Amino acid sequence: MYRYIPNTREDQEKMLSAIGAGSVAELFSDIPEDIRLDRDLDLPDAMHEQELVSHMKAIASENVNTADHPCFLGAGVYDHFIPSVVGHVISRSEFYTSYTPYQPEISQGTLQAIFEYQTMICRLTGMDVSNASMYDGATAVAEAALMAVRSTGREKVLVSRGVHPQYREVLRTYAVHAGIGIAEVGLSGGMTDLDGLRDALSGEAGVAAVILQSPNFFGVIEDMEAATALAHEYGALTVACVDPVSLAILQPPGEYGADIAAGEGQPLGNPLNYGGPHFGFLAAKQKLVRKMPGRIVGQTTDSEGRRGFVLTLQAREQHIRREKAVSNICSNQALNALAATVYLSVMGKQGLKQVAELCLSKSHYAYSKLLATGRFEKVCDAPFFREFAVRSVDEPVETINRRLRDRGMIGGLALERYYPEMKNCWLVAVTEKRTRQEIDAFVEAAAGGGR
Repeated sequence: MYRYIPNTREDQEKMLSAIGAGSVAELFSDIPEDIRLDRDLDLPDAMHEQELVSHMKAIASENVNTADHPCFLGAGVYDHFIPSVVGHVISRSEFYTSYTPYQPEISQGTLQAIFEYQTMICRLTGMDVSNASMYDGATAVAEAALMAVRSTGREKVLVSRGVHPQYREVLRTYAVHAGIGIAEVGLSGGMTDLDGLRDALSGEAGVAAVILQSPNFFGVIEDMEAATALAHEYGALTVACVDPVSLAILQPPGEYGADIAAGEGQPLGNPLNYGGPHFGFLAAKQKLVRKMPGRIVGQTTDSEGRRGFVLTLQAREQHIRREKAVSNICSNQALNALAATVYLSVMGKQGLKQVAELCLSKSHYAYSKLLATGRFEKVCDAPFFREFAVRSVDEPVETINRRLRDRGMIGGLALERYYPEMKNCWLVAVTEKRTRQEIDAFVEAAAGGGR
């Protein structure tokens, strides 16, 4: 009778009796009557197991998945190849079932994995110190802004409109509760308008940080060196929101003087997962280490001189006096960060560089092919990595995406959703997984071939 619920009716009655409750409904008595659902849930009649399995498979078959359908949708989450060893390692019970290391002396394996992750993030970004990971790229950027505010004593943040729209939305939410002022810097030719940035810096007293993303939401590679120098000229810190795969071939934030590097780690060995769970990374210069949220794992030696690992810094309210805490971020995405660590270990420097170069070359191939059809035109001439925007000449983007879906492909993002001024503009991502055959078929279908 209770196929999926192990507690029988008798079990429920015993538990209710033990706590002094007369019914399950009584457990929810604190919820006001006027906001309760006063009807049964709209669910079908019960099915036997075999029938239910068939029913659920039929529903699942309506999904368009990347295992069977070439994906050209990115916009912050990307369909990269993940070596099978990643899943094997993170599925080990020592990692898969363990929680965060509250007892460091018996959590050496977990702590070492986090330490290796931090080391790799520092090497990728060129920064001095990394924390043990964040929830996702959006919260990493928002926490980076709070770091800058705490470090400078200023209360205003400038953010480029080229930063992921959802990241900016999370940033605004954080800002409301933290009492921080947020101002956006416009774009010119698909890139952050540096003249507009200078005007904003000179016109806004007390700017704590300038936040730019490179490659930005459109895949465009920003002039981060110039933007960083400009921010520092006015005493502001620079937060570089970066893509980890691109750092295999692009200048890392540490080299152009950024103070904080943050971003989404999903491209490093994490599946799409319907948009999550993923993880965010956050790294900074040494001078900012005590302003970082979350945890930092350090390496040490024990009383017998053996290598060991400890929680070196935990600047959150569970570990120190609440008024001294720098963030209420309560955990890290340890399993997702472990997947990234395994991925980077397997790929190595040359492997990651090859992935980045393939993304670069294949995306430019797709871009040139789309323009050659005459059905699409340039949005800008700026350099890009893995992702680009084009404008459809004669039909809505959603029509193109439906046609692609009918042919077993996942199309790009309609940019008008986030940028109303970009009508009929299409954001397309091409990773190393896409073959020439798939790209050619994509271009033909996008251009309306055979319709």
